[in-house]
Amino acid sequence: MFMRRVNGWLTIFWVAMIPIAYEAGWLTSVTFVSALSLWALVSGHWSAWQAARVEVTQRQEEKAEAEHPVEQRVVEKIIERTEVDPAPKKTEATTERSEEDATPQEDDRN
Repeated sequence: MFMRRVNGWLTIFWVAMIPIAYEAGWLTSVTFVSALSLWALVSGHWSAWQAARVEVTQRQEEKAEAEHPVEQRVVEKIIERTEVDPAPKKTEATTERSEEDATPQEDDRN
């Protein structure tokens, strides 16, 4: 976070320096152009390094996700938080009752 702020402020500084350098005649100065080029080099390398760090982090997250997917973690939590008892054995009477429940009944609210 700190370096992001520093990088942002230095960028604003160099952008603000362009009109100042033009008015002061520094654009023809080898020292000024060298400093500006050095800043461009450093900020470009810094950006590439940060991008590489992000890419490495993303790959690590993808690998962790592939090894232990979200769906699996959700199922594990559900199993952990619920109690499941085996279903009672079906008898002939319960089978007949469930078949009766499955048949549509007429609505008596007419």
